[in-house]
Amino acid sequence: MIGQLRRKDFFIIAEQLGLIMIGIGVVTLIPVLVALIYNETDYISFFLPSVFSIIIGYGLRRIFAGKDGNIKLKHGMMIASIAWLWAAFIGSLILMQATNISFSNAYFESMSAWTGSGLTIFTNVEILPKSVLFLRSIEQWIGGLGVVIVVIGILIRPGTAASRLYKSEAREEKIKPSIQGTVKAIWWIYLFYTALGIILYIFAGMPIFDAINNTFTNLSTGGMSINNNNNIGAYHSDLIYIITIFLMFIGGTSFLVHYRALKGKTKDVLKDIQFRAMIIIVSLFSILLIINAKFAPIEAIFHVVSAISCTGSSIPPLSSMIAWPEYAKIVLIACMIIGGAAGSTAGALKILRVVTVLKGIYWELVRLVAPEGSVLPRKIAGKMVSDVEIKEAGSYTFIYFLFIFISWLVFVQYGYDALNSLYEICSAQGNVGLSMGIISPTMPQIPQAFLIFNMWIGRIEIIPVLVLLRASIGVFNRF
Repeated sequence: MIGQLRRKDFFIIAEQLGLIMIGIGVVTLIPVLVALIYNETDYISFFLPSVFSIIIGYGLRRIFAGKDGNIKLKHGMMIASIAWLWAAFIGSLILMQATNISFSNAYFESMSAWTGSGLTIFTNVEILPKSVLFLRSIEQWIGGLGVVIVVIGILIRPGTAASRLYKSEAREEKIKPSIQGTVKAIWWIYLFYTALGIILYIFAGMPIFDAINNTFTNLSTGGMSINNNNNIGAYHSDLIYIITIFLMFIGGTSFLVHYRALKGKTKDVLKDIQFRAMIIIVSLFSILLIINAKFAPIEAIFHVVSAISCTGSSIPPLSSMIAWPEYAKIVLIACMIIGGAAGSTAGALKILRVVTVLKGIYWELVRLVAPEGSVLPRKIAGKMVSDVEIKEAGSYTFIYFLFIFISWLVFVQYGYDALNSLYEICSAQGNVGLSMGIISPTMPQIPQAFLIFNMWIGRIEIIPVLVLLRASIGVFNRF
């Protein structure tokens, strides 16, 4: 039983978690280099929490080395769930020291960065140290791939542990025969597009520091800006908007599609159901915004791509977005719920899951009207779809909406506007980052805590969190 954790289970979790803690500590030390470049003197804010994470991780590795046994999927899910909480905790300790904000605000900001949600409690990010801005960006860049996946690619040896941990972050696609090979291929693709994005932004006239940060945040579909209010709109450049659309679309596309594209397999790319669906959705929803909400064409395309890729970058200032017609907000809510492709850096339900649910409903209707004994082929993009896959997609969709509904009730109870609240919650759970201005450093802690929870469960697709909670209840019941 999942709820009946034994001592061996704790050893497995602690040993692998230690390695991830070391990786998190190393990542959060990197912004010290930015502090050195820009002559910022606050190193302790980064050094102490990062070293603390490394020491704790090293200690767990030393204590439980060789006692881990065989890692199972339930262990991987619990490790992934705790890893994201720990990453947000270490990031929050840094933010508390570097910016003098409260723990709750720091934890919200850190969770938002790591999960690529892009929502921020800072009202003026341009006064923040360069090292803090870069910390938020690199957390999004690493978080876009997945904290656990990054560790698999760099530190974990090939084998069962790598396979279980890979699946624990809601990833199924295999580019190479082995998980280790797949992760390395993903890394190279990610690095290639990162370099390309930086170069494109620089050629478009963007300063180097801005180019690096904006590439990190838009490619990872994080969207957290280093500019106040206007986000990408602060550059007032159609070329920069187009480059950003390109990066967001890439981030919301499956790594398997990118691998095929870079190998020159154009026909395979065009046959991909998620790639085709994303183009159709972006085209259709952009037209709806242009016709019915009077958006300018580039503004419509930008925000639809931003929403469906779960990036959250924007062009107009927040005051203009709040004044958008309700029609536009509903269209973007739909995009934020659908999300990008499975196997990408995007969040939300994912296009493949939505297609599976809709196809499942269609197949059931066909079955009801078909003659008895009829054999109905059920395929998506040429691949057979089982009853189990349809039920899993339907069950996950129900759970996804359930958590949105619960948080929505809380926000409405606190007096927030119903549609704006739904917009904000869908943005948080989909790890998007588009906002209607509800997020602030003075917002009540209970709604803030619900948004943190939404961001957390959205990033690792809910089930690992439920496994962790079920196991935790089992432990507490022993006492």
